[in-house]
Amino acid sequence: MDKLLRNKKAIIIFMAPALILFTFILFIPICQSVYYSFCDYNALTPPKFVGLKNYQALIGDKTLKIALKNSVFFLIYSCVTQLIMGLFLAALLTNIDKGRNLFKNIIYLPCVLSSAALGLLWMFIFSPKLGINQLLEKVGIEGPLWLMDTKGFIILPMWVIAFVALWQYVGQSMMLYMAQISGISKSLYEASYIDGCSKVKSFRYITLPLIRPMVATAMSLNAIGSLKFFDMIFNMTEGGPNHKTEVLATHLYQQGFKYFKYGYASAIGVLLLVLCLAVTLFINKVVKTEQYEM
Repeated sequence: MDKLLRNKKAIIIFMAPALILFTFILFIPICQSVYYSFCDYNALTPPKFVGLKNYQALIGDKTLKIALKNSVFFLIYSCVTQLIMGLFLAALLTNIDKGRNLFKNIIYLPCVLSSAALGLLWMFIFSPKLGINQLLEKVGIEGPLWLMDTKGFIILPMWVIAFVALWQYVGQSMMLYMAQISGISKSLYEASYIDGCSKVKSFRYITLPLIRPMVATAMSLNAIGSLKFFDMIFNMTEGGPNHKTEVLATHLYQQGFKYFKYGYASAIGVLLLVLCLAVTLFINKVVKTEQYEM
């Protein structure tokens, strides 16, 4: 193995496929988007360089402000709730023997299903005349307009969509934490129990410090996923009513593929990229990680 690692040709051969895919699928499109963000471009005529005009337009875009607020809400909600629920479910399932795999598969199942299909399903469930409201009507309760109420700073449809997103993706966080917890030596827990520690204290003083690197990884994935959240919200509300449930990804889609403002959409994409990088760096800075022998 050491001889192979010292062979530069072997390293290049092994890295070449990944580098080629990264260059053509990710790096080149990013560079093109950055270039188009400085252009007036509608895909029918050649790009016309306009400097910072698109970025200046972002400042006065009222819909962008709503989309940014909603994306930040999703970011905070996802990181907090998935951290708490993911850790709780992981700790719960690692301490039971019977039915562990069954419950683990049930919780993780929504992660592998299509978000677009689930968005349509939940749209019918929260429909004013179907689903939950139909059940509430049978017991004499008038259900709210789950996906159309526009009252409040964070409107009801955003809470509903955030709850559905938590239901779908909490299994991913749970699996990451379970994988890290399973790597912790049982002798550490046995020693703590001998010293009189309860399971709660063992979780606090043994489990949490040892899984902190995975917490940073899971929070980064949750943050990036919440900022580029698109398919489910688009199928549930399409950004409505009156753009109140727009997020950065849906606003980008509307500007690019509905109004053919590819230059302006690229500027939104660059803003989204910068936010993802900034949040990831912030999480890695805040969540201090140390390496322990396990």
